[in-house]
Amino acid sequence: MPVRTSAPLPPEDPVPHLSRRSLLLSAAVAAGAGPLAAVARAADRTPKVLVIGLDGALLSRIKDADAPHLKALMAAGLTAPSSIYADPLAPTLSGPGWSTIITGVWPDKHNVKDNAFTGARFTRYPDFLTRAETAKPALSTYAVASWAPLTDTVFSAKADARVSTPSAEYDTGTTSRAVARLRDGDPDALFVHLDNIDHAGHTYGAASPQYLDALHGADAQVGQIVAAVRARPAYAAEDWLIMVTADHGHTDAGGHGGSTLQERQTFLIATGSALAPGSVRHDVKMPDVAASALAHLGIPLDPGWGLDGRPVQQPVPDDFDALRGSLATRVDETGIPAALAGFTHTPPPGWSVDDSAMGGGGVTEWRGWSFTTDEFWTQAQRDQNRESNIRARGVFAVADGDEWADKPYTGTFDSTLVSPAYPVTGGGTAVLTYTTYYRHESPQKGEVLVSYDGGTPVSVRTYTADVPSRTETVTLQVPVGATSARVRFRYTGGDNWYWVIDGVRIGTA
Repeated sequence: MPVRTSAPLPPEDPVPHLSRRSLLLSAAVAAGAGPLAAVARAADRTPKVLVIGLDGALLSRIKDADAPHLKALMAAGLTAPSSIYADPLAPTLSGPGWSTIITGVWPDKHNVKDNAFTGARFTRYPDFLTRAETAKPALSTYAVASWAPLTDTVFSAKADARVSTPSAEYDTGTTSRAVARLRDGDPDALFVHLDNIDHAGHTYGAASPQYLDALHGADAQVGQIVAAVRARPAYAAEDWLIMVTADHGHTDAGGHGGSTLQERQTFLIATGSALAPGSVRHDVKMPDVAASALAHLGIPLDPGWGLDGRPVQQPVPDDFDALRGSLATRVDETGIPAALAGFTHTPPPGWSVDDSAMGGGGVTEWRGWSFTTDEFWTQAQRDQNRESNIRARGVFAVADGDEWADKPYTGTFDSTLVSPAYPVTGGGTAVLTYTTYYRHESPQKGEVLVSYDGGTPVSVRTYTADVPSRTETVTLQVPVGATSARVRFRYTGGDNWYWVIDGVRIGTA
């Protein structure tokens, strides 16, 4: 079989002396406007953060609802649809969901598996207000919630104020308290939790008019809170990052906790000086809320914290994400919605796939290494742990022998994903990093090989047992005189399981 290669590389920058960033900065300075100029102006203002949590809200239903305030925030900033885990990592419940958002780590770290918070590791992975107070004790922090476990359990006493709204007041009381704090105090970071959308979802289902009514009501409350921000006397001297998010989705019939994509849905709507109006991204995940809040407050993210989140204000380019616009709809799969675009076999520029030893037949979507999304891949077959692929973002590469073998096939699954040539310094060390998730069944094997200057590939890591979703780091000893390194990810097997790769880089040690 042929080797799959990417499309031709784009022409070189016509002005090689200046980086794209330099040109953008020059243009921003000349124009005195635009996102970069806004960032420069924001540096002179006091950074402040507001996080609003809408329990059980679905982004798709916000778009259907009479929700002018949320839609205005979407128009003014970033909209990022996202998805979460399912069992066995954690069910799609509020306890794990809000713990992930508030701490900036996934359930395999904070260890919240249900709404009882048994075994939670909040001392090791504290909430973002606690981290802010620890780093900058002078900051004023405030949390108010309609669901008391958040302010009683997840946020620590290190926050300046934690308010659990009396149930009789519910979201009305939560909103009025948030508005009063913004009007009468000088908070630097606030978390506000509204619950009624989730209540409507449980009682009537996400497809009901009552769910839309609850969204409309929450939208009005978001509008009151945002208006209180903008009415502050010092607002012109403040740089607000406003983030709206949800802990999980809901089924049309009502309820959550399972593994359907609708239950696993979440989102981030965010406005701030570093976020382009009307922008949409697919590389944002739940833990990014805490990381973004801390970064906006000027708190360096210590690698020792083990955060899974990264600031939305600081996007990390990824080669595979460039493929989103070229993803195709299903061919042989039947469980995936027919209109959902989510796979391609064509690699991004600089990458290739060697299928010369790949078997024939099988399911088209998964014949050799494929590039896909969580929304597409997990719907190929639910409840086989694909939902635990939490640390891959956007578009990622997958070799899935299990799904490939769902139609008649010949031979074995033997496909190699080949990276571009990365520059290295001969005689020194380099660091290969990548996100991986590997589920094993013998005789399957995953192998990572590295070659220098077109030489013979040498194995640097082998997978023959399950590996949870994580970022791998491999130190490379670069041969004397070598100037480039290329990485190969070879998956061999048959009707076995799968291997995910994302975020591949080689840098200095």
